[in-house]
Amino acid sequence: MFPISDVIPSRTRPVVTISLIALNALAFLYELQLSDRQLQVFAYAYGVVPAVFSWSDVLSSMFLHDGWMHFLGNMLYLWIFGDNVEDSLGHGGFVLFYILCGGVAAIAQTVVHPDSTIPMIGASGAIAGVMGAYFVLFPHSRILAAVFLLLFLDIVEIPAIFFLGIWFLMQLFSGVGSLGATTATGGTAFWAHIGGFVVGVLGGLIVRMRANARQAYWHDLG
Repeated sequence: MFPISDVIPSRTRPVVTISLIALNALAFLYELQLSDRQLQVFAYAYGVVPAVFSWSDVLSSMFLHDGWMHFLGNMLYLWIFGDNVEDSLGHGGFVLFYILCGGVAAIAQTVVHPDSTIPMIGASGAIAGVMGAYFVLFPHSRILAAVFLLLFLDIVEIPAIFFLGIWFLMQLFSGVGSLGATTATGGTAFWAHIGGFVVGVLGGLIVRMRANARQAYWHDLG
């Protein structure tokens, strides 16, 4: 099962979401030009390596990806959930929120595996934050998802709160399971996903409370 779209159209043109996808695409196209050895050196230079954590690498790591599936999966999720969150936060607010989520995600993974020498790359942590905000801001939305049933393909509508809730629980269980390792050995940075999603939820709650407060204020004036 994989998501295709949500059912809530954008109220404004999602220029930040589109720009982020474009920047990620440009970075990925550059990576495709590199040899395996060059790509490894590039990842160590611009990815977040917990054992030698550097703030300057946090932003650059958010635009690098490890292969087509990693890149396309992240961009699909950003496209589905980013536009509506951008509507809620505004263009400038969405930029800051996206970077904040990515930063917290990198810190979360570093705190859990501080001795890891594996470079962490990808927009997953920041996008997890976008998903967390969507979880709070659009709980009644639905996600169109493709489901493979033996030889058949079907498109079904799934409540967004269920889809995102299951996704988060999967990351949480996998992250807890990784705690037995003394250091990260590569693969998925589950704690980056967890950290990004949690800060996204908190950000979504703040936005929702402010919106409710504004509605109450104007209602009282009326």
